Amino acid sequence: MLLLEVADLERWLAQHAWVFVRVGAFVMAAPVLGTQVVPARIRLILALLATLAIAPGTAALPVELSAATVVLVLQQLLVGLALAFFLQVLIHLFVMAGQMMAMQMGLGFASMMDPANGINVTVLSQFFLLLATLLFLALDGHLAMLAVLAESLHVLPVEAGLPTGSLYQLAVWGSWLFGGALLMALPVVTSLLIINCCLGVVTRAAPQLNIFVIGFPLMMVVGLFIVWASLQGVLPRFETFTGEALSAMEAWLDG
Repeated sequence: MLLLEVADLERWLAQHAWVFVRVGAFVMAAPVLGTQVVPARIRLILALLATLAIAPGTAALPVELSAATVVLVLQQLLVGLALAFFLQVLIHLFVMAGQMMAMQMGLGFASMMDPANGINVTVLSQFFLLLATLLFLALDGHLAMLAVLAESLHVLPVEAGLPTGSLYQLAVWGSWLFGGALLMALPVVTSLLIINCCLGVVTRAAPQLNIFVIGFPLMMVVGLFIVWASLQGVLPRFETFTGEALSAMEAWLDG
């Protein structure tokens, strides 16, 4: 018969409670795992399993009802959400790149509901979102982010609080979203801009041509062709962006 004493339960709670707060916040907000497609119960079970796997290698801290405990809980929530924020920026970089391409080629009106995030995005953004998610899973990104989460408990222990300069680094990483999206969309946007200039010259030389009848289908067809031709460069860029995201997470933890 298994007998559990109060001291054993307190020791187990002291080792797992703080880890669960950080892991739970990360799982609830991380890409793929934290989307609305995954039920909350599944995310809770994943957080519990990850906590049971990670917690044995961490130091045990007492759990007491005090103001310091509330502050520590909030700090662990912020650390977990911040780590998930780095990966969310990585995934939504492709969504914003799709928005830029769609607006340039005249597909900005073709929007659909994104079931993962519950918002309306263009069809091209939804395509890049699905492509980025599949690449993330195919390259074992879910395992890499769990490894970084486990390493964060050693690099930034629970009692260490928040890293210095954390808010500034998070703001800088948020600006990286726009730079990376522009880098992804630059070939399509530049090509369509050149076509727009050419259509402007043609319209000036032959005013009898209806630019709206000719230009709209031409921009859409050429834009989709350029997107198809540039897909071969998505994988190398995704690997580069993923490496930068993981490096940014480690640098943020080091403070």
